Amino acid sequence: MNERELFRQVADYAGDFVETLETRPIRAEADVSALTTALGGPLPEDPVDPQAVLAALAEAVEPGLVAMPSGRYFGFVIGGGVPAAVAADMLTSVWDQNAGLYAGGPAASVVEEVCRGWLADLLGLPFDVSVAFVTGAQMAHVTALAAARHHVLAQAGWDIPENGLAGAPPIRVVVGEKRHVTVDRALRLLGIGASALEIVPADDQGRMLVGELPDLGGGPTIVCGQSGEVNTGACDDLEAIADAAAEAGAWFHVDGAFGLWAAASPALRHLVRGAERADSWTTDAHKWLNVPYDSGFAFCAHPDAHRAAIGVTASYLIHADDKRERDQMDWTPEFSRRARGFAVYAALRSLGRRGIADLVERSCAHARRFAELLDAAGASILNEVVLNQVLVRFGDGEHTRDVIRRVQEDGTCWLSGTDWHGEHAMRISVSNWRTTEDDVERSAAAILAAAGLHSRV
Repeated sequence: MNERELFRQVADYAGDFVETLETRPIRAEADVSALTTALGGPLPEDPVDPQAVLAALAEAVEPGLVAMPSGRYFGFVIGGGVPAAVAADMLTSVWDQNAGLYAGGPAASVVEEVCRGWLADLLGLPFDVSVAFVTGAQMAHVTALAAARHHVLAQAGWDIPENGLAGAPPIRVVVGEKRHVTVDRALRLLGIGASALEIVPADDQGRMLVGELPDLGGGPTIVCGQSGEVNTGACDDLEAIADAAAEAGAWFHVDGAFGLWAAASPALRHLVRGAERADSWTTDAHKWLNVPYDSGFAFCAHPDAHRAAIGVTASYLIHADDKRERDQMDWTPEFSRRARGFAVYAALRSLGRRGIADLVERSCAHARRFAELLDAAGASILNEVVLNQVLVRFGDGEHTRDVIRRVQEDGTCWLSGTDWHGEHAMRISVSNWRTTEDDVERSAAAILAAAGLHSRV
């Protein structure tokens, strides 16, 4: 086997796939039965030539691939992968560093520490925040809220590493009505159930009604704000939440899975004013930074609490003595892990401060254009398009559901739906560096055609 030839073959497959993005249907074309037939069968008894394996794999999966890297994929909140980050991710696999300890790969450790400083600066966070490079916002919430749990219980005189949760003072968690479900799931994984939640009502855009915040004092309390409601993009009044949390001594956590990136834009950072005063933050790199899946961050303004909640030692491990040598397992729930920092570094360095701001602002401009085109043709735009999310309804919810199905089947673009105020709605999320004005025009025309409407712009 010639590894160089194999890697060149993979590079050719990658290039061929990218070159199809402009013309291929965004939807997958094969169903589960066809894919199972193509990929299944008995496990081979003997080794198979790697080049033959890759050729067969590429052929078998091709009809089952969704063109998520396309500029016309608007489902969920999914970014593309900027070329430098995709290439760095390929190198990450070749280098195959176990990024758990500095000793396991010094370059992987240092690149994360460099990115930590760049990200704190870019997002307007305290310069000395700690960070965990994790799979995405779900595990970022687990990490940040583990630090929060440790901190608020320590303030109440309870040692959770020693005693666990049994018998601990109850923790109260104040959340908005339209929080993301990953917050609840993270709390559940941390032993904090639904009965511990105090839910604050939201306005018609999904923003927490901060005037209805309860008193945050009186015991261990965590309050969770949100920058970027998943359907509307609306941001909570983080400044007001920060004021209330500071007065009561509560821990303030910000879910900024995509919305926190507004801080990177001079034109949009007012939407997340007050975020810098939080105690912890989560955001995704695989959304608006356009790093390949999977990649997210948990930041913490209290590194001691973060490390105490997450860190681990063992006699056989080689822990760094030099404080400049970052042992990633002190901050990240995984023990052995992929060196995610390389792709993040490549994205940050290739885009630069201005490039990231432009990516965020351009996505938001595309979202506003979608709203303009659809509204002019008679669709109902249900949200204030403050970021990159557009919420649309065509008549009633059932007709909207049918329009979404037709759009997905057509293949010009791909988007998904949600329920909003009791009826189904279409969600359009613009997060990809590849999306152009022409992509928006083509996609809007396809949506209107599926709805039986005609553009009036």
